[in-house]
Amino acid sequence: MNIPANLKYTKDHEWVAIEGDVATIGITDFAQRELGDIVYVEVETLDQTLDRDEVFGTVEAVKTVSDLFLPLSGEVIEFNEGLDTEPELVNTDPYGAGWMIKVKVSNMDEVSSLLSDAQYKELIGA
Repeated sequence: MNIPANLKYTKDHEWVAIEGDVATIGITDFAQRELGDIVYVEVETLDQTLDRDEVFGTVEAVKTVSDLFLPLSGEVIEFNEGLDTEPELVNTDPYGAGWMIKVKVSNMDEVSSLLSDAQYKELIGA
Protein backbone atom coordinates (compact mmCIF):
# COMPACT_ATOMS: atom_id res chain seq x y z
CA MET A 1 0.00 0.00 0.00
CA ASN A 2 1.28 3.43 -0.95
CA ILE A 3 1.52 5.95 1.93
CA PRO A 4 3.95 8.73 0.91
CA ALA A 5 6.08 10.09 3.75
CA ASN A 6 5.91 13.69 2.46
CA LEU A 7 2.15 14.03 3.01
CA LYS A 8 -0.11 14.52 6.03
CA TYR A 9 -3.21 12.40 6.67
CA THR A 10 -6.57 12.42 8.44
CA LYS A 11 -8.48 9.75 10.34
CA ASP A 12 -11.11 10.10 7.57
CA HIS A 13 -8.52 8.87 5.02
CA GLU A 14 -7.78 12.13 3.22
CA TRP A 15 -4.22 13.12 2.35
CA VAL A 16 -2.90 16.68 2.42
CA ALA A 17 0.07 18.23 0.60
CA ILE A 18 0.91 21.74 1.79
CA GLU A 19 2.73 24.35 -0.29
CA GLY A 20 2.78 27.76 1.39
CA ASP A 21 -0.81 28.45 2.45
CA VAL A 22 -2.39 26.15 -0.16
CA ALA A 23 -3.31 22.56 0.62
CA THR A 24 -3.94 19.97 -2.09
CA ILE A 25 -6.33 17.28 -0.84
CA GLY A 26 -7.38 13.85 -2.03
CA ILE A 27 -8.23 10.44 -0.62
CA THR A 28 -5.61 7.88 0.30
CA ASP A 29 -4.66 4.70 -1.49
CA PHE A 30 -6.24 2.80 1.42
CA ALA A 31 -9.52 4.72 1.01
CA GLN A 32 -9.78 4.19 -2.74
CA ARG A 33 -9.12 0.45 -2.27
CA GLU A 34 -11.85 0.24 0.37
CA LEU A 35 -14.32 2.13 -1.85
CA GLY A 36 -13.63 0.13 -5.00
CA ASP A 37 -14.19 1.49 -8.50
CA ILE A 38 -14.91 5.21 -8.25
CA VAL A 39 -17.50 6.40 -10.75
CA TYR A 40 -18.16 10.01 -9.70
CA VAL A 41 -16.62 12.79 -7.61
CA GLU A 42 -18.85 15.72 -6.66
CA VAL A 43 -17.58 18.97 -5.17
CA GLU A 44 -20.12 21.79 -4.92
CA THR A 45 -18.11 23.89 -2.47
CA LEU A 46 -15.81 25.66 -4.95
CA ASP A 47 -15.17 29.27 -3.85
CA GLN A 48 -16.71 28.59 -0.43
CA THR A 49 -14.96 28.97 2.91
CA LEU A 50 -15.45 25.95 5.15
CA ASP A 51 -14.34 24.92 8.62
CA ARG A 52 -12.19 21.89 9.27
CA ASP A 53 -14.20 18.64 9.28
CA GLU A 54 -17.05 20.09 7.19
CA VAL A 55 -18.15 18.06 4.16
CA PHE A 56 -16.61 19.48 0.97
CA GLY A 57 -17.98 16.88 -1.44
CA THR A 58 -18.79 13.24 -2.05
CA VAL A 59 -17.16 10.35 -3.83
CA GLU A 60 -19.36 7.70 -5.42
CA ALA A 61 -18.10 4.19 -5.97
CA VAL A 62 -19.90 1.21 -7.45
CA LYS A 63 -20.83 -0.04 -3.97
CA THR A 64 -21.22 3.15 -1.88
CA VAL A 65 -21.24 6.94 -1.62
CA SER A 66 -18.96 8.61 0.94
CA ASP A 67 -18.70 12.16 2.23
CA LEU A 68 -15.38 13.96 1.90
CA PHE A 69 -14.30 15.96 4.96
CA LEU A 70 -12.13 19.08 4.83
CA PRO A 71 -8.94 18.46 6.82
CA LEU A 72 -8.09 22.17 7.23
CA SER A 73 -10.25 25.30 7.44
CA GLY A 74 -10.13 27.54 4.40
CA GLU A 75 -11.49 28.49 0.99
CA VAL A 76 -11.90 25.82 -1.68
CA ILE A 77 -10.07 27.52 -4.58
CA GLU A 78 -9.78 24.74 -7.13
CA PHE A 79 -11.43 21.46 -8.12
CA ASN A 80 -9.63 18.86 -10.23
CA GLU A 81 -11.86 19.10 -13.30
CA GLY A 82 -10.17 16.02 -14.77
CA LEU A 83 -12.26 14.00 -12.33
CA ASP A 84 -15.44 15.09 -14.13
CA THR A 85 -14.54 12.90 -17.10
CA GLU A 86 -12.11 10.47 -15.46
CA PRO A 87 -13.14 9.83 -11.83
CA GLU A 88 -11.17 6.57 -11.98
CA LEU A 89 -7.99 8.68 -11.64
CA VAL A 90 -8.68 8.53 -7.91
CA ASN A 91 -8.20 4.74 -8.14
CA THR A 92 -5.23 4.69 -10.50
CA ASP A 93 -3.26 7.68 -9.16
CA PRO A 94 -4.71 8.85 -5.81
CA TYR A 95 -1.67 11.00 -4.89
CA GLY A 96 -1.10 12.48 -8.34
CA ALA A 97 -3.67 12.99 -11.11
CA GLY A 98 -6.43 11.87 -8.72
CA TRP A 99 -6.17 14.86 -6.36
CA MET A 100 -9.54 16.45 -5.60
CA ILE A 101 -9.35 20.03 -4.36
CA LYS A 102 -7.01 22.85 -3.42
CA VAL A 103 -7.73 24.97 -0.38
CA LYS A 104 -6.34 28.34 0.70
CA VAL A 105 -5.75 27.46 4.36
CA SER A 106 -7.04 30.04 6.85
CA ASN A 107 -5.55 28.52 10.01
CA MET A 108 -2.12 26.93 9.56
CA ASP A 109 -2.12 25.91 13.25
CA GLU A 110 -4.56 23.13 12.28
CA VAL A 111 -1.77 21.37 10.34
CA SER A 112 -0.40 20.09 13.64
CA SER A 113 -3.60 18.05 14.13
CA LEU A 114 -2.95 16.00 10.97
CA LEU A 115 -1.34 12.57 11.08
CA SER A 116 2.17 11.74 9.90
CA ASP A 117 2.66 8.82 7.51
CA ALA A 118 3.73 6.64 10.49
CA GLN A 119 0.63 7.58 12.47
CA TYR A 120 -1.60 6.90 9.46
CA LYS A 121 0.03 3.49 8.88
CA GLU A 122 -0.69 2.66 12.54
CA LEU A 123 -4.32 3.79 12.12
CA ILE A 124 -4.95 1.47 9.19
CA GLY A 125 -2.77 -1.36 10.47
CA ALA A 126 -0.28 -1.18 7.61
